[in-house]
Amino acid sequence: MSDQVRVIRRGHVLEITLDRPKVNAVDVTASRELGEAFVMLRDDPELRVGLLTAAGEKIFCAGWDIKAANANGEVGKWWEIDYGPGKFGGITELWDLNKPVICAVNGHALGGGLEIAIACDLIIAADHAEFAMPELPIGILPDSGGIQRIPRRLPYNIAMEMLLLGRRMSAQEAAHYGMINKVVPKERLMETAREWADAIAGGAPLTIQALKESLREIEMLKLKDSFDLIRSGTLPAYEKALNSEDSKEGVLAFAEKRPAHFKGR
Repeated sequence: MSDQVRVIRRGHVLEITLDRPKVNAVDVTASRELGEAFVMLRDDPELRVGLLTAAGEKIFCAGWDIKAANANGEVGKWWEIDYGPGKFGGITELWDLNKPVICAVNGHALGGGLEIAIACDLIIAADHAEFAMPELPIGILPDSGGIQRIPRRLPYNIAMEMLLLGRRMSAQEAAHYGMINKVVPKERLMETAREWADAIAGGAPLTIQALKESLREIEMLKLKDSFDLIRSGTLPAYEKALNSEDSKEGVLAFAEKRPAHFKGR
């Protein structure tokens, strides 16, 4: 990692901080480094939860570094350029990341910054944060999750307001519609995010990974088809969790009325 993407291991939690003054915009290099951090989270068996945030208090991420993209000829089919594992922001298309990621939004999440945030599993925002998708008004498409995820996170007409008009949404409104989980004073943002991360990290890691895999794979299926897929034996994380030592330990600990000691196997 470098100064613009910092990682800190805190027990079973990997904290990832984007730090690109002044607005934490993401260029190719930053995207690759974020991808490396998320791959570290994915591949290290000792890591169970990711926590993504950014430096400063005003802007979480202003999205794509458009000046750099324009200078380097990246406008257009940008995905044909090597943006690293997970494509833009390292997480928007990292399909095999089965460990949960909490996003602590310390300021405005704009364009690609919002796309990165909603690629995470839980989102906690400081009370002054705002969310917006300003791409269409300037003639580009939000194709790193704006098109794909926002209409699934918001009522259709509200999503179209954000996409077509580029209007800003307050953290409170985003929580009202369910696009984010919680709004807290900025002074409590990291404290709250770490509390959530520690609570998840204390659970059975294989079961948590199985849950994330399952939800991703069944998202657009009919109800019966989702049951059939889960019971098909083709979901690796789900199968591993079913036959794990941790599943037996959890049941035994419950029966013996004691805390479970999960080992991730």
